[in-house]
Formats: sequence, C-alpha cells, structure tokens
Amino acid sequence: MAKSLKRAANLTLAVNIFLFLIKTFAGIISNSIAVISDAINSLTDIISSGAIMYSVNVSLKMPDEDHQFGHNAAQPIAVFLIALFTAVVGINLIEESVLRIITPYKTHINFTVYSILSATILVKLILTKYQSRISKTFRSPALKAGAVDSFNDVLASSLSIIGLIGVQLGLKYIDGIAGILIALFILRSGYQIAKENIDYLMGRAADENLILEIANITLKIEGVKGMNELKSHYVGNKFHVEIHIDVDKNATTGDSHKIGLNVQNAVSNLPEVNKVFVHIDPI
Repeated sequence: MAKSLKRAANLTLAVNIFLFLIKTFAGIISNSIAVISDAINSLTDIISSGAIMYSVNVSLKMPDEDHQFGHNAAQPIAVFLIALFTAVVGINLIEESVLRIITPYKTHINFTVYSILSATILVKLILTKYQSRISKTFRSPALKAGAVDSFNDVLASSLSIIGLIGVQLGLKYIDGIAGILIALFILRSGYQIAKENIDYLMGRAADENLILEIANITLKIEGVKGMNELKSHYVGNKFHVEIHIDVDKNATTGDSHKIGLNVQNAVSNLPEVNKVFVHIDPI
C-alpha cells in the first residue's frame, strides 16, 4: 500500500510540474488571461501535489509516543490547507479576468497554443482515472482530492480553448470571461475538497450503512448476547469505533475477554476502521 500511494503522489507532482511549464509557455506566447489562469491553476496543482506527497508520507508513519493512534490526520489537514490556498488564487484570478474584460489585451494565438492545451486535457484525463483508482483502493482522501482537482483541470483547459476560439472570432472579451469561469472551477475544486475533509477534521460519525455492517459483524461473534451501544468518529481519514457488547454474566473473565477480542479483531478488518474499543457488559 505504502509504495502505491507514494508512487501515485510522486507521479502527480511530476505531471503537474510538466503541465505548468508547458502552459506557462503557452500563456506567455499567447498573452491570454484564460491560458495564464490555466497555468496558474497548474501552479496550485504543484503546491497541492507537494502537500499531498508530504501528507501521504506522514500518514504512513507508524504510531509513536506522541501520536499513539498513528498519523492518519495528516492527509485531511493538508487537503484543507490546499483548499484555503485554492480559494485565494481563484479570487485573484477573477479580479484579473474582470480587468481583462474592461481593457482587453492583445493576444497571439497559434497552433502551438492549441496543441499544448489539447495535450493537457488528454494527460489530465489519464491522471484523473489513475488517481481515482488508487484513492478508492487505499481510501486516500488526499489522492481523491487530487482526482477531483485533475478533472477540474480538464474543464479549465477546455474553457481556455473556447476562450481562444472566441478571441480569434473577434470576441476579445471572451478571453476574460473564460478566465473568470476557470477561476470559478478553481474555487469549486477548493470547496469540494474542503467540504469532505471538514468531516474528517470534525470527527464525523460513520454513515448508517457502515454502522449496520459493524453491528452485524459484532452480533455474529460467538458469545455476544447483544449490543447496547455503538459509537464512531473519524480520526484522520479512518474511524475509531466504540462498542458495548452483552455477554453471559456467568462467563469467566478469560472467556469474556476472548469474546471482546474476537469482536475487536473482526471489526478492525474493515478497511474504514483504524481502532476498535470494546466494553463488556455482563447480563
């Protein structure tokens, strides 16, 4: 798992650096605010990718004396900070795009610019699919956020092309409008990843389906007579679960402990769960 997550984070960073360089070149030669906005969007991707790579490495560290339940919170924290940074960039781009609408700049559009943006769309589509697969396999919120951002980049680059076509048709203000729309996509991306990661940081409880799955697993364990309480909350991107089970009051201490341990092991096997605490109530 660790190698796959690190490989995905490293690949994301490398791709975003490459795309930033070629889109910056396209922005310089075209002087299009839409293309420049798209390039700045890739710059935010580089910063995001760096943060994702660092947070993945931190989250994979083993528990230590200062972090006894592991470092799973590293990814949600990093993603939330990325969302805040993205919001600032999006607002600044909107401001610049409005100025470009009021006072259009002369643009220089050629086949090279179109080729770069088209290549960007293709690369980002492939990266989106790859990030989505890895994030689902290993339940990584950081890579899931990266997949959302990569898909938004596809839309942003598509808008850049539309803006360039509009300029070539004589509608110079279309460039500024495309810049605003790209900035809105950047803001939307920040909002999407912030919304989900707030749940991680606030310790939201598991949804009904997971609670039912935990309950069913618990009640099937031999010796469990019932369950009177089940609580859960996020710690990082995985759940800590507290379960109160009923056992026969005539069972020995050793047998009761074994039943509780069996429950703990069974529930801990769920990929969404990090730690299970079992309280035993004799009845």
